[in-house]
Amino acid sequence: MADKLAQHRKITLNDIAEAAGVSRATVSLVLRNSPLVHADTRSRIEQQIDKLGYVYNRAAANLRRQVSSSVALIINDLSNPFFAEFAAGVDEALAAAGYVTLLGGTGESVERQDAVLASLMEHDPAAIILSPAEGTDAMRIARAVGKRTPVLVFNRELEGAEFDFLGLENRRGAYLATEHLLTRGHRRIAFFGGHADSSSCRQRRQGYADALAVAGITPEPQWLIECAPTRLEAATQTGALFVRDPAPTAAVAYNDAVALGLMLGLARRGRRPGHDFAVTGFDDIPESSMSVPPLTTLAVDPRARGRQAAALALARAQHSADARLHTIAPVKLVVRESSGGIA
Repeated sequence: MADKLAQHRKITLNDIAEAAGVSRATVSLVLRNSPLVHADTRSRIEQQIDKLGYVYNRAAANLRRQVSSSVALIINDLSNPFFAEFAAGVDEALAAAGYVTLLGGTGESVERQDAVLASLMEHDPAAIILSPAEGTDAMRIARAVGKRTPVLVFNRELEGAEFDFLGLENRRGAYLATEHLLTRGHRRIAFFGGHADSSSCRQRRQGYADALAVAGITPEPQWLIECAPTRLEAATQTGALFVRDPAPTAAVAYNDAVALGLMLGLARRGRRPGHDFAVTGFDDIPESSMSVPPLTTLAVDPRARGRQAAALALARAQHSADARLHTIAPVKLVVRESSGGIA
């Protein structure tokens, strides 16, 4: 019977109901994971679903019910362990709430972000969590999404956006890192990595400048070094720290990936991080405590931030008329061996 049906037409709920000896409504309850169906009946229906090769069209079901069981998560850099932890936290929270995560990566490309967003919107997600690519235009996102689907922006603020936002204490975190290096006796401190047109980078640079100003220090232009916030790019750009004498003796890195790449670059130049040159990061990814030397950084608990983002996105999906939220998560300085030196 299954082969004949499959050859001629698409399997329907009525086919499953007839084969299992139940009503169409009961089959629908099983597909929606309702607890109202007896275990034996559920098992019999699931057997027929497998036997007949029925594929549940979730998007069509969402349209009929005017709800969605998915949330789209769009990440600018899936290769960064910080975002891997963040995505894991989002998925944990969504699964606990009965939602499925639709994940897309953009690789810091606005064009790729447009394509990913358009594709995920076809699934009619209940909400979108977006960590935007560099150069993202808020109005472009708003046009692609429309007014019905709520958006939570994470990490990088978008000018002119009316979306909910979840960010980090970027300015305070960089201030704490710079202040720590100053207490270790460093006076020539660089800010290394990131791009100045990114809101998170600007905020961290400002915190760095604030701490230097309190100490009566004006940063030299060559102390501000831009590079893509990746380990490889940071390692490649390490030499920029030493083009002039006297060179910096320490650096506040934009994030942990940059800090770890910088330490590799220093080692290649015969300098010992934590001894000849002090380094701090930002994020406290799991690898930070295991690096050589262990990395001084700002702990932000990315997995917890992912769970927080999911909760905020679901709350917005359920209460769309509420005032927009601008949430800033706290950070904490974690001192390890990489910020040694001078003292």
